[in-house]
Amino acid sequence: MFAVLAAIALPLLANELLAQNEPIPKILTLEQAVELALTRNPTLLAARNSIEMAEADVVSAGLHPNPAVSFESESYPYFRSNPGPFFSNQEITARFDYEFQTKRRLKLGTEAAEVSIRKEAAMFEDTARRLRLEVRVAFYQVLLAESNRRLAQAILDQTDQVIALNRTRFEEGEISGLELTRIEVERLRFADDLFQVRLESQNAKASLLALLNAPDLAADLQVRGDLNEMPYLGIPLAATGAEVLRMANNQRPDMRAAMAEIERSSAQNRLQRAIASPNITVGGGYKRDGPDHSLVAGITVPLNIFDRNQGEILRSEAEMRQAANLFAGVRNRIALEVRQAYNALQINRERVEYIRTQQVQQAEDASRVTLAAYRLGGAPLMNYLDAQRRYRDTMRVLNQALFDERVSMFALAAAIGEVQEQ
Repeated sequence: MFAVLAAIALPLLANELLAQNEPIPKILTLEQAVELALTRNPTLLAARNSIEMAEADVVSAGLHPNPAVSFESESYPYFRSNPGPFFSNQEITARFDYEFQTKRRLKLGTEAAEVSIRKEAAMFEDTARRLRLEVRVAFYQVLLAESNRRLAQAILDQTDQVIALNRTRFEEGEISGLELTRIEVERLRFADDLFQVRLESQNAKASLLALLNAPDLAADLQVRGDLNEMPYLGIPLAATGAEVLRMANNQRPDMRAAMAEIERSSAQNRLQRAIASPNITVGGGYKRDGPDHSLVAGITVPLNIFDRNQGEILRSEAEMRQAANLFAGVRNRIALEVRQAYNALQINRERVEYIRTQQVQQAEDASRVTLAAYRLGGAPLMNYLDAQRRYRDTMRVLNQALFDERVSMFALAAAIGEVQEQ
């Protein structure tokens, strides 16, 4: 038996390990990252194993009781000095007994186990739903960090150009050493920004690789995408809050899992009530008593006087009430998640539009004009530095707003239960 199980399990385990050991591409798109996570993430693989265990429970629930074969020897005079022939001087009985299940126990047990498969399948889908959200957020955290890194690098490069210009001016006596020192000190702040966003980028990549179950979290990874591009997830953007809530109630896998748990607890209650009725054991066989031969037949009916499975019946009834309460809790949680994600998407859209139309252009113009004026000697250093800080802060706020808008869309897609990938 062990050899058979090993022959079945080892190829499956080898296939899973082979898939997990395949190298992660150095350049990833969002769709590739989600696909890799769905095939490699150990948490999702563990959820799939739960389905396999539920399927095994169905096999066990559908098995009939094993029959029993017994052989008895009685009345042989072992302690006499002359006991006589072995087979002719004793009672020998050979029996075959079989226990018949009453009240359709086999069918009820199988029904309860089959509902458990549906529940575990829905929980697997829910795990995949949450994993998609985690991967998408982690992917865009990398995009956010990379956008901020490019911004910090551009500002630092521009500052280095101004420092080179000021050194020439200082050597020619056009500016004081204090002004040169002041911009060099400001360069330290811009350089520190670059160090921070580099750390954010590396940590964001490590988080993404961890979700993909990569063997090396320090691997060189590049993501292909742009914060300014809105991903398409099949969500009707013009839908109202009531419409997306209705979609969530129809599509969310955790809702289906909660409903399956209600069915399972009800089926389990019917099974426990059936177990209260005793099984009947029927048997028969052959008996030899010395030279006489005869047939043996019997029936055994347990007397359920004390133990009528009262405890398990009460437990199954409590499980039914618990399943109903959990279903209500899941429904309330879904409504809250949908409403919060819907609100976040609406507000973040307005936020991005406001920053783009009211802040970005002004900050870009101020940075460009003051830089040109400062190079020509028509603007003081402080004006240039203030414009650079404002431009840096505005662009980082825009990047964060774009990230939050994308994440709110991912959260709404997850709250609805949408699984469409484009």
